[in-house]
Amino acid sequence: MTARLQLAHITKRYPAVVANSDVSLTVQPGEIHAVLGENGAGKSTLMKIIYGSVKPDEGSVLWNGEPVHVRNPQEARALGISMVFQHFSLFDTLTVAENVWLGLDKHLTLAQVTQSITAKAGEYGLDIDPQRPVHTLSVGEMQRVEIIRALLTNPKLLILDEPTSVLTPQAVEKLFVVLNKLASEGCSILYISHKLHEIRELCTACTVLRGGQVTGVCNPQDESNASLSRLMIGAEPPQLEHHERQAGEVVLAVRDLRLPRGDQFGVDLDGVTLEVRAGEVVGIAGVSGNGQKELLYALSGEDTRAQAPMIQVFGRDAARLGPAQRRALGVHFVPEERLGRGAVPTLGLAHNLLLTRDDAIGRGGWIRVKTLQQQAKDIIARFNVKAGGPDAAAKSLSGGNLQKFIVGREIDANPKLLIVSQPTWGVDVGAAAQIRGAILALRDAGCAVLVVSEELDELFEVCDRLHVIAKGRLSPSIARAQATVPQVGEWMSGLWTSGQGDMHAQA
Repeated sequence: MTARLQLAHITKRYPAVVANSDVSLTVQPGEIHAVLGENGAGKSTLMKIIYGSVKPDEGSVLWNGEPVHVRNPQEARALGISMVFQHFSLFDTLTVAENVWLGLDKHLTLAQVTQSITAKAGEYGLDIDPQRPVHTLSVGEMQRVEIIRALLTNPKLLILDEPTSVLTPQAVEKLFVVLNKLASEGCSILYISHKLHEIRELCTACTVLRGGQVTGVCNPQDESNASLSRLMIGAEPPQLEHHERQAGEVVLAVRDLRLPRGDQFGVDLDGVTLEVRAGEVVGIAGVSGNGQKELLYALSGEDTRAQAPMIQVFGRDAARLGPAQRRALGVHFVPEERLGRGAVPTLGLAHNLLLTRDDAIGRGGWIRVKTLQQQAKDIIARFNVKAGGPDAAAKSLSGGNLQKFIVGREIDANPKLLIVSQPTWGVDVGAAAQIRGAILALRDAGCAVLVVSEELDELFEVCDRLHVIAKGRLSPSIARAQATVPQVGEWMSGLWTSGQGDMHAQA
């Protein structure tokens, strides 16, 4: 059988790093092939070479046995290659349908594309409104748009980068059925994920990268999570220790928070009530686009429309306080969007510290640059961030390494209340264990932590209590020890039973 794709001795060098070194990879027709590696291992660069957005310095590419030089994504799509990037390529001012239309056959009308989006979204369980402007979408909803756009090209090779991070467990199962169906029809799939159990369940081949080089090729169904971790990072990730402890005083109290949506495509917050105490981690699960963005804006101080009693920090009314005033109370925040909200792309890592910290600013507003650089160096070392030093531009880091730096920046500020959204999105298993361990260490030191995540495994690993958000309403809390994945998955669909037996958030 002729291979669908063959990469032979691919090398790509950048001034500060060799991203790929002598990489070879073969994908057969109808094969679901995992590409596994830690952050900065060279996975994204390799995928961009296949998709034509990066040119290799050395090596060759064969497509169905024939040598090809894919010069740009348009040529890749003409061959039948589609890709969902980790960092999305969408125009904020255009609608979902207009963004999808840009990458499709120009003979199609916008109305036809809109109809196709609705049909494909229903088929794949990826709910999205084609008429919504992209700037109103959450990061998770943008990922759905990218997946649908790729599927509408009817690809012969589909490259998926972390595709399940926005889905309920039930929707993940449905997507796996669809991917297996695509594979049975001859479509090859390159699947990048840091969820080792997904790779073992779905994929029949796996190429492992470390430091830009291939360190192993295997059938993941014959491996364990531990053996895949050893291939990927050279060791098994450290086991987290979740010590039982008595929670302290109430740090964050949200009381019957009601906020109308900020735009026509947003979600109304309807009676949200929760508490986070010192020395505990509280989690909020839910499918992207159910009010997480609106709640986080209200808690971070970006949205100050709430009435004074609705949000309290250490018993003080905080609803009308801005982000800087909340930081003065010890509140720190990690947004879900790394580039643009968590960091200024063109600024160096050291100067990005100034977004949320002012301890390197001296009298008269002068910036103590050496102090700032040392702080950045300490965070880079503590959180094992792969970067070209404290002055490296934020946009030069891989997604996972930038995530480690942003989380490290907020943890290093010694917060009394840390609100973190998607703490390990796109982060490899070793780095994820490190970030989760740092969250638990904060909790053990008496910090109150609120984690908003679509990774159920993550929430079950770090949280003491869980809520689920659906359609702008928040479920009662449930102790982690009493929660189950099927139950939380059901609640994510919008239906739950309170302790008193009444029903809330019904669809």
